[in-house]
Amino acid sequence: MGEATHHPGDPLAGAGALWEALRALLPDTKEELKLDLSEKVERSVVMLLQQATELFYEGSRDECLQTSEAILDYSWEKLNTGPWQDVDKDWRRVYAFGCLLKALCLCRVPGDAATVAAALRVCDMGLLMGAAILGDILLKVAAILQTHRSGKRPAHSSTQEQPSTKKAKNDPGSIPDLKLERAVPRLRCPSLEHFRKHFLVPQRPVILEGVADHWPCMKKWSLEYIQEVAGCRTVPVEVGSRYTDEEWSQTLMTVSEFISKYIVNEIPELRQDISIPDYCCLGDGEEEEITINAWFGPQGTVSPLHQDPQQNFLAQVLGRKYVRLYSPQESEALYPHDTHLLDNTSQVDVENPDVEKFPKFTEAPFQSCVLSPGEILFIPVKYWHYVRALDLSFSVSFWWS
Repeated sequence: MGEATHHPGDPLAGAGALWEALRALLPDTKEELKLDLSEKVERSVVMLLQQATELFYEGSRDECLQTSEAILDYSWEKLNTGPWQDVDKDWRRVYAFGCLLKALCLCRVPGDAATVAAALRVCDMGLLMGAAILGDILLKVAAILQTHRSGKRPAHSSTQEQPSTKKAKNDPGSIPDLKLERAVPRLRCPSLEHFRKHFLVPQRPVILEGVADHWPCMKKWSLEYIQEVAGCRTVPVEVGSRYTDEEWSQTLMTVSEFISKYIVNEIPELRQDISIPDYCCLGDGEEEEITINAWFGPQGTVSPLHQDPQQNFLAQVLGRKYVRLYSPQESEALYPHDTHLLDNTSQVDVENPDVEKFPKFTEAPFQSCVLSPGEILFIPVKYWHYVRALDLSFSVSFWWS
């Protein structure tokens, strides 16, 4: 049997070529690899970052690995002190930089598949908990590591997104009688101007049909495909019926572990299979400010009635979802939680409301729909929405301003 031949620099050529591909992402000098941090980051931590960078460029792998671990330990404490929204972005950048150095150091010497998998987990933690640094370099490192593991060439991705999986109790319920409810209007491929005038400006929900028909995910994605291309990626998993329940919890595991544990019994690799809807260009923000999230969960998964601070396109890829929508004008009748952490979430169990405790709720008008594969629901900013998966479901949301 002859030996396989590889071109120089090919990331599939082996451990040496893997390191070459990773090293090619970095600047030539240590002076170019630095973070401009605010005074909120202690001088001692900045010096530690400089020391780690110098060790990396000197080729002191073990010392750099040790220093990057110290950076991660310290910044991890900063990330887990107080509410997430109060965490300074510079500390998230410090954490991402520590993850970058650790992942690179792990791959500096030839290692086995377990070493590459460990480096990929470190990258995923940086993507989940850190902030974008050095031109989204962690996404690029993760793509090369994933390629090395799978033997396929990397898909190019410039938008930062992370998939999120959800697990619910086995309580799928039934589809409500939509004839008794006010339906969300539907349009097939409206022009940008028509969408802007009749839905974006007046802030009216609408289902867009035909817009996502050309997305590869509509034909390719299945449980097996997701496991094949993204099975080794680490994602946040929500365990419980809904995040307002006492037994709800969140943990981190790989997509394969989630499927094996919860399903069988939006992942950068999937990014190439979706497109940002053209209608997002009507917003005030830039394309890179669009946040993409993938939502994956079994039948019965529930997102409690809540509102988000940005416009949202919810694209359904696999399965169906029942969605109910309430105008922001109905907020008082929806009884939001009093706590700051949950003030964007209703206390009411939408499909089984306590009418004595929440008497105004039943009088609040709403719209509803069953969202099927290929359909995109426009949810205006601050619009209240309740979502329940009717089948094993995969959705992609685009948050924009």
